[in-house]
Amino acid sequence: MAKKAMETGLDKVVALCKRRGFVFPSSEIYGGLNSIWDYGPLGIELKNNLQRLWWNAMVHQHENIVGLDAAILMHPDIWRASGHVDGFTDPLVDCKQCKTRFRADDLAMEVCPECGGELTEPRNFNLMFKTFMGPVEEQAATVFLRPETAQGIYVNYQNVINSSRMKVPFGIAQVGKAFRNEITPGNFIFRTREFEQMEMQFFVKPGEDGTWMEYWRRQRYDFYLALGIPDEKLRLHEHKGDELAHYARAAYDIEYEFSFGWQELEGIHNRTDFDLVRHQEHSHKKLEYFDEIAGERYLPYIIETSAGLNRSMLMFLDNAYTEDEIDGEKRVVLKLHPKLAPVKAAVFPLVKKDGLPEIARQIITELRPHWNVFYDQSGAIGRRYRRMDEIGTPWCITVDYDSKEDGCVTLRDRDTLAQERVKIDELPHIILDKMK
Repeated sequence: MAKKAMETGLDKVVALCKRRGFVFPSSEIYGGLNSIWDYGPLGIELKNNLQRLWWNAMVHQHENIVGLDAAILMHPDIWRASGHVDGFTDPLVDCKQCKTRFRADDLAMEVCPECGGELTEPRNFNLMFKTFMGPVEEQAATVFLRPETAQGIYVNYQNVINSSRMKVPFGIAQVGKAFRNEITPGNFIFRTREFEQMEMQFFVKPGEDGTWMEYWRRQRYDFYLALGIPDEKLRLHEHKGDELAHYARAAYDIEYEFSFGWQELEGIHNRTDFDLVRHQEHSHKKLEYFDEIAGERYLPYIIETSAGLNRSMLMFLDNAYTEDEIDGEKRVVLKLHPKLAPVKAAVFPLVKKDGLPEIARQIITELRPHWNVFYDQSGAIGRRYRRMDEIGTPWCITVDYDSKEDGCVTLRDRDTLAQERVKIDELPHIILDKMK
C-alpha cells in the first residue's frame, strides 16, 4: 500500500531534496541563513519546467497576453503609491523571557507558546527590505527590494499598450524574484524571505470584471489538475468580510492540502482600478485607456492571478512523494507529471563492455536535443532504476545484448513498472506520445 507525503511528513520530502540535489540550505558551510534556500541541479530543472509550463499556459496560449521582466529595484515612490511603505506590515510580539519573536495574529494565546513567558505589546513591522542607492549611505536614496512583482506591471502598462498594440482586455505576465522580511518563515520553501512569483495582471473594461474573474478562477484551478494534482487535494477559499483586502472587490485563494495542512497556493483577485488610480495620482501621469470603438476613456479594472513558484514546487514534491515496496524492498518514488520531471529519461547499458555503452551513448545523443536525459552505467540495473525513481524520472531505457541484434531496447515505466521492447529509432516518438 503506497504512502503519500501527507502520511510520512514533510521531513522526508526535505531529506530527499537535500540528498538528491533539489534544494540545499543557503550558505550551508557558514551555518546557513534562516529561511533562505539554494536550488540544486534537479531543483532548478523542476523549477524551470514549472515556470515554462506556467508561461506557456498564460502567455503562449493566449494571443492577448504578453510578458514583462521589470527591475527588482524601482523608484521608492512606487511603494508609497501602492501603500507598501505605510501599510505593508505584520503585527509583531516578542517573548520577554526567551526572546522568541512571533506574528501576533498567529498566536491563539496570550503567553509565549515556547516557554510560557510574558509577551510584549504588538507593534507593526514593515516587511520590506531596505537598501541604499548611491556611493555614500548617509546621502544615498533609500530604495526597497520589491515585495511583489505586480507593481512593475502596473507602472509599465501604458508602455506595453503603446509598444505591443494591446487592446483591452489584455494581460501582462511576469515571473521574478520578490523579497519579504517575514517574521516567522517556515515549512521549508513554502514561506521564505526570498522567493519567486508567477503573476499575470489582466486589464478589463469596468463592468466586465466579474466575467473575467470567473474565467481566470477556472483557468488557474484547472492548471494544477492538468499537472496531476488530485481534485480532492485542492479547494477554493473565497475571501469575505474582513478577509477581503481594501483594494479588492472579490478574491479567491486556491488552496492545497499539504502534509502540514491546507495552505494558500495562488490568489485570484479583482483589484478594480485601485492600483492605476493610485499611480495616476502619485505620478501625475494620465494612465487612462482610450477605447477607440466606444470612443471613451477609462481606467481599466485588473484581475490578478498570483502564484508562488517556490511553494508550487513544494506542492508538486509533496504530492508526488510516495513510498512502496517491490520484491520486499522499500522504494521511494516521486510520481511527478512527466512534463515536470527534472530528468525525462535515463539510459543504461546492461554492462560496461561489448559495445553496449556505445549504443546507449548514441541514444543519449538522439534524445538530448529534445529532453534532459541521463546516462548511468554504474551498479546493478535494479539499483539504477531505484535512483531514477527517487528523482521522478518517468522512463528508463536499458540496452542489452539483444539490442545489438534486433535494434530494440527495454523501456520501463516508473509508475506501473511495466517494461516493453521498442525500436531504438522510434524512441523519440514513443516518449513524445507518452509525454502527451
